[in-house]
Amino acid sequence: MTALTLSTAAAPGLRADAIVVGVAKGGSAKSGDLVVAPGAEAVDKAYDGGLAGVLETLGASGGEGEVTKLPTPSGFKAPVVLAVGLGAQPDKDASFGTETLRRAAGAAARALAGSKKAAFALPVTDAADAGAIAEGALLGAYAFDVYKENGKKDGKDAKKGAKNGKAPLAEVALLGGKPRDKAYKAAVERASAVCEELNRARDLVNTPPNDLNPEAFAAVAQAAAKEHGIKVQVLDEKALEKGGYGGILGVGAGSASAPRLVKLSYTSSKAKKHLAFVGKGITYDSGGISLKPAGHNETMKCDMSGAAAVFAAVVAAARLGLEVNVTGWLALAENMPSGSATRPGDVLRMYSGKTVEVLNTDAEGRLVLADALWKASEDKPDAIIDVATLTGAMVLALGNRTFGVMANDDAFRSAVVEAAEEAGEASWPMPLPDHLKKGMDSPTADIANMGERMGGGLVAGLFLKEFVGEGITWAHLDIAGPAFNESGPFGYTPKGGTGSAVRTLVRVAELAASGDLG
Repeated sequence: MTALTLSTAAAPGLRADAIVVGVAKGGSAKSGDLVVAPGAEAVDKAYDGGLAGVLETLGASGGEGEVTKLPTPSGFKAPVVLAVGLGAQPDKDASFGTETLRRAAGAAARALAGSKKAAFALPVTDAADAGAIAEGALLGAYAFDVYKENGKKDGKDAKKGAKNGKAPLAEVALLGGKPRDKAYKAAVERASAVCEELNRARDLVNTPPNDLNPEAFAAVAQAAAKEHGIKVQVLDEKALEKGGYGGILGVGAGSASAPRLVKLSYTSSKAKKHLAFVGKGITYDSGGISLKPAGHNETMKCDMSGAAAVFAAVVAAARLGLEVNVTGWLALAENMPSGSATRPGDVLRMYSGKTVEVLNTDAEGRLVLADALWKASEDKPDAIIDVATLTGAMVLALGNRTFGVMANDDAFRSAVVEAAEEAGEASWPMPLPDHLKKGMDSPTADIANMGERMGGGLVAGLFLKEFVGEGITWAHLDIAGPAFNESGPFGYTPKGGTGSAVRTLVRVAELAASGDLG
């Protein structure tokens, strides 16, 4: 991953391939004028205070994420200045928000692919700003090139690959930081740990399903657990059969790759709270017998994004040494059609003992989650959060960049939404209307896995609620929209797997550790 350092060096004398500065719209002059953001004073001075004018001549507007390159003046050791747009200039005495800085740093890092080192001279007013810039740079420099002809060999050669044959930006020097300040150092170290695990989640989401089946995913989790002192337990198909995990087994019945249920346990001797994270891990979703049509199955390797997020969050919590116990549950299966596959009309007996009539085999995520939720409930955690690319209905409701949050406790739902906002992830609280539950009535079983079409994302949430242990606070994150970016990259978000919900889960764990979670 991109190396990151805090530096007190002056921009002109720093050896680097580029100096990154921020520019914004507006200011005290007439509306639309370009303004050089704080942090770039030394660079602007070298242009005799005319950097904004030069950039305007080159067409720069200061729009968010806009990138403009120009040569440095004489006396600079770096050959290029890269100006990145920050959007509208904040009001007097206000600062740029952390998410604005995060996105700008990400856009700049991506534009500098192929460079060895860049100095980021963006606005830094406190450690939180430094951490946001660090996160943006580390996430924006991400590239998945393992399967390219000039890509990484066995994932080890970071000097090759990436877009157009260019390697990701190798090193970032964050100017304006305070290398000896504990808060700044902690912010940068946190950013490095969280982003490395988030990028690992992206790698998993981007890995083709012929190389990432349930067994392979479980092996990745086992290796990471061993490295970071996390206890791990893997239930294979025999253990699942013995334990009566009808949901997970039913979904995986049609595949040649057997399902797995993975438990990751991070514990702290100082913990006062216990969180359980549960992730949907369908390593490929064909829809099963209720087969998806062409045009809807090409990206279904991403249907394990929830499990990837949970895995990354548990490892990040361990690396950060958070004073909270965190258990991660990865419900892993491949949903395929075959002679042994679950059929529409079949009835599955779940781990909880409840029976489910399967009306649509493409509503499989809720089946594997149901077993994992009930199992997670047995540990009596203080709260459970499940994460899943669960419904297309949530994408229709909220679009491609926002995930929905449902819960059995309004205060906890609000706390999760607030944690997502603090982490820089877009989310929206969604209801669980009781009247929609009737649509899942079954004449044959205790409940059906489908209900009313309208409000399908809420119906799925109501189904999951049935499998949460009594008295346990629970939230459901439907990340179907933001988990996989099929359009072009933006900010620090790449095309493909995004690592959605990782930062939210880590933030929830941090708040639980400090006693500030709702």
